[in-house]
Amino acid sequence: MKNFRSRRGRRAVALPEVSLTPLIDTALTLLVIFMITTPMMNNVIKINLPSSSVNEGNSRDQQETIVYVDKQSKLYLNGAEMNLQAILLNLQKMSQHKEIDIVFVKADQDVEYGKVIELVDIMKTAGGIKYVALATQRAVH
Repeated sequence: MKNFRSRRGRRAVALPEVSLTPLIDTALTLLVIFMITTPMMNNVIKINLPSSSVNEGNSRDQQETIVYVDKQSKLYLNGAEMNLQAILLNLQKMSQHKEIDIVFVKADQDVEYGKVIELVDIMKTAGGIKYVALATQRAVH
């Protein structure tokens, strides 16, 4: 506590002094505790999922539609080299006969990301395509 004396010489008034250091220490300790325990809480619940005898179909039964983009930005639809307009026409023809669930885009990692996204956007406008998915390779550690 600090004592102050007024100008007129009156008795000193004691002002309470609040130390914020313990409060800040407590707050930071709680923050660290929550940062450590929150990721652990996601793995606490262990469940065994029930099994089902219903066969939901084999995804290999459906023919996959794949658009490849190589390092030189050449486009291929299911292995055949085409330009963008030809790919769009073929996708539209394919979607007229049967709705295409997913078109996989397998682009080389050296292809500019913006070009891949532009390709995805253009394919989405073709119509009849539910999803356009970007394929990746599983990382081996």
